[in-house]
Amino acid sequence: MATADQVLKPDFATRRKHFIFTDEHEQLRESIRAFVLKELAPHAEEWEETTFPDWVFRRMGELGFLGLDKPEKYGGQGGDYPTALVLAEEIVNAKSGGLAMGLAVHTDMAMPPILAFGTEEQKREWVVPAIAGQKILCLGITEPDAGSDVAGIKTRAVRDGAEYVINGSKTYITNGHRADMIVLVTKTDPDAGYDGFTLFLVPMDAPGVIREQRLQKLGMHASDTALLAFQDVRVPESAVLGQVGKGFYHIMWELQGERLIGAAGCVAGAQRCFEQTLRYALERKAFGRQIGKFQVIRHKFAEMATKIETARQLTYMTAWRFQNGEYPVREISMAKLHAARVAVEVADECIQIHGGAGYMKEYGVERVWRDMRLNRIGAGTDEIMLDVIGRSYGL
Repeated sequence: MATADQVLKPDFATRRKHFIFTDEHEQLRESIRAFVLKELAPHAEEWEETTFPDWVFRRMGELGFLGLDKPEKYGGQGGDYPTALVLAEEIVNAKSGGLAMGLAVHTDMAMPPILAFGTEEQKREWVVPAIAGQKILCLGITEPDAGSDVAGIKTRAVRDGAEYVINGSKTYITNGHRADMIVLVTKTDPDAGYDGFTLFLVPMDAPGVIREQRLQKLGMHASDTALLAFQDVRVPESAVLGQVGKGFYHIMWELQGERLIGAAGCVAGAQRCFEQTLRYALERKAFGRQIGKFQVIRHKFAEMATKIETARQLTYMTAWRFQNGEYPVREISMAKLHAARVAVEVADECIQIHGGAGYMKEYGVERVWRDMRLNRIGAGTDEIMLDVIGRSYGL
């Protein structure tokens, strides 16, 4: 017979995996973490100054980490959607938001629409070498005059015989200076509204593609971010991705997976920052005791832990629905909004708990805040997410 102590004693040390993850997922997690800690994390400080090098793509391609949830016929591992979540979560151990961003653009932003809407030839030409880490991809949506207002895109693609001629510009393009190809959103019919957009797969070495400027950012310093120009860039009809005139709908679909991966990365980043700060709070002493023993600090950790857990559960359950064939745009928007906000709040609170040390580069928490802050803007701002959620209720 169990004793009262055995029945009632809480087990705070137990860390059970969520039901969406199997033992195979946990083995993958251990493998990715070991690689990240050994081969990537030691370079975090250096890459903040120089951006991370292209060999990271090649190395991760060799290890099979760039195609975890991609079809085996193209060199992927054929895994399910949670395998992509595992990568997003474990890559935070590289201590480099810019690195995580560059990889996510490649694996979860540029690759999925090619797999979903591309021809067999396009998949062989771009997805196969991308999964192998031999080609680097980027995605071109935002323009100097069109960010959240995707419908305001001005980059034009005009039919000229068997070719299209592209003119325009794109900005804030992650991987823009290193990429071999860009999935480019253009307007092919300015009078057709949302039915006037078309996606193109444009080689970055095509005549007329100009990598104008390497942009300077608040955070994500390890990733390269470009201002691009397209001046009379000619591409064949075979460069069209999906259907002519359906590019807006293709890219809106792509954004859902991107947002969910972003939410998972935010949760993992917040958790890592929380754990680092918890260690600090148990070591740092003030007024004769560990600062974590003060009620005010203890309550800060309680608030952070609760917020992180709500974001985690929302993200995991929405990912489970996504994995099982649903298209839960409302919940994806909620997960992205909530996780991004929580990550920034947690990073800010962790800086506060560190005090003056938190403001110093030495401890790394200030970089977490700078890197995380982008998540409330990129892949759909907080305001756009709120509008999507509100409109989903018929408002």
